[in-house]
Amino acid sequence: MDGDPAVESPLDTFSLILPLPYRIAFILVLGFWAWGVNLHYLHLLKIDLPSLIKYPSRSPSSSLPPHQRTYALASIVTIPFIFSLFFFWTLTRAQPSAVLAWDFIPQFYLFLLFLLFLIPYKHISPNGRFRFLTTLKRISIGGIAEAQDGKFGDILLADVLTSYAKVLGDLFVSLCMFLSSGKSSTDKPDRGCGGQYIVPIIISIPSLIRLRQCLTEYMRVRRNPSQYSGWGGQHLANALKYCSAFPVIILSALQRGYDPNKIGLSETGIFRLWLFFVFLNSFYSFYWDIAKDWDLTLFPSLLSSAFPSIFPPKSSSTTSIPFSPTTNNNNNNNNFFHPPNQIPPPQSHPWGLRPHTHFHTPQIYYTAIVLDFLLRCTWSVKLSPHLDHWNDLEGTIFLLEMGEVVRRWVWIFFRVETEWVRVKGGRGGDGDGEEMLLGGLGR
Repeated sequence: MDGDPAVESPLDTFSLILPLPYRIAFILVLGFWAWGVNLHYLHLLKIDLPSLIKYPSRSPSSSLPPHQRTYALASIVTIPFIFSLFFFWTLTRAQPSAVLAWDFIPQFYLFLLFLLFLIPYKHISPNGRFRFLTTLKRISIGGIAEAQDGKFGDILLADVLTSYAKVLGDLFVSLCMFLSSGKSSTDKPDRGCGGQYIVPIIISIPSLIRLRQCLTEYMRVRRNPSQYSGWGGQHLANALKYCSAFPVIILSALQRGYDPNKIGLSETGIFRLWLFFVFLNSFYSFYWDIAKDWDLTLFPSLLSSAFPSIFPPKSSSTTSIPFSPTTNNNNNNNNFFHPPNQIPPPQSHPWGLRPHTHFHTPQIYYTAIVLDFLLRCTWSVKLSPHLDHWNDLEGTIFLLEMGEVVRRWVWIFFRVETEWVRVKGGRGGDGDGEEMLLGGLGR
C-alpha cells in the first residue's frame, strides 16, 4: 500500500503539504461547519428548518439549540483532523519519500470519520446520526419520502451529494490507490485507478439519484393530480437538468482515454461537444437555482426590461395563486418563467426578487445570484475527470471543489428560506428550531 521511496512520483508543493486524502477530509469537515452556520443564521431569522424536514421534536431535557449541537459535532471531527494533519507534517517534513510512505495516517482519519456515523455512542448525536443514515439509505437508490414524512430533507441531502460528487470520486481514488500494490494514496492522484470509467460512474451517481427522485415525483403527480400540482411537467424539466450533467461526464471520460480507433469522432469534435454540454448544464442549472429553487423573478424581470413591448411588466393588482401545503416541496406549478405561487406577485418588491423575503437587504440576494452564476460555471467544468491530467491543476481542482461547497452552502440558505415562504404563505414563523439532521449531541 505504501509507495516505493526509491521510485518517487513528481509531487507538487501543494500535494506535499495537503495530499489527496487530507483534501477530501478537509472538504468533508468543512461541510459540518457550513451546515452549522446554515442552522445558526436560519435560526436567527426564525426559520424552523427541522419542521420543514419533519424532524421529530427534541426532548425538553435537551437545552442546546440545533446549531450549537452541530457546532459541537463539527468540533469532534475537527480536533482529530488537526491532530492527524500536524502529526503527518511532523513525520514527513514535506519530503516526497516520507509523504508517500506515511499514507496510512490520513487514511486512518478517514476511517475514523466513517466510524463516527456507525458507532452506537449515545453522547454523539445518536438520533441525528440515525436520521442521517436512514435518509442516506433511502435516497441512495433514488428514493424520496412523502411530503408529510420529510421529503424536503431528502431533496436537500440529495442535492448536497451532487455538490460532493467529485469529492466522492476522489475518495474512491484515494482508497483504490491505498489498497493497490506499489501505490500510495498520498501520491499524485491516479484517477484512472480501478479502470477508465469507474470514477466517472461514481461522479454520476448523485445526479442519477436526483433524476430518479424527479421521475418519482412526476409519477406521484400523475397518479394523484390536484389543482396545485398541474400535470407534473415541472418535475420532468427538473429531471432534464440532472440529465444534462451526464454528457459532460461521459464526453470528459472519452477525452481522457481518447482512442481514434474506437471513437468515431475526432478529439476536436469531442471537445466541442463537451464544451456545448458544459454551457448547457451550467446555464440550465443556474436558471433553475434562481427561478425554481429560490422563486426569484430575475428572468421575467430581465425580459420585461429588455423587451417591454413583448413582455410587459405585470400589474401588481393581479392576485397570486393561493399557497397550499401540497406544493411546499418541489415547485409544482408549470409556468416555466414565473416562480411557484407568484403569477404575478401580489405586491411590489425589489427588482428581480419576490414579495416575501427574510434576508435583510436586496443586495444579499443579488450577491448570491452573481456568486451562484460564477460557481455554477466552474463546477460544470470540474465534473470533467479528464482535466486532472495536468499536474499543476491539483491546487486549482481543490479550490473548485471548495467553491462548490461554498455555493451549495449559500444555496441552502435561500432554498430553505423559499420553502419557508411557501409553507407559511409569505408569513414569518416563530419556530424555535428542533434537533437537526446531524445535531442533537447528548440525546
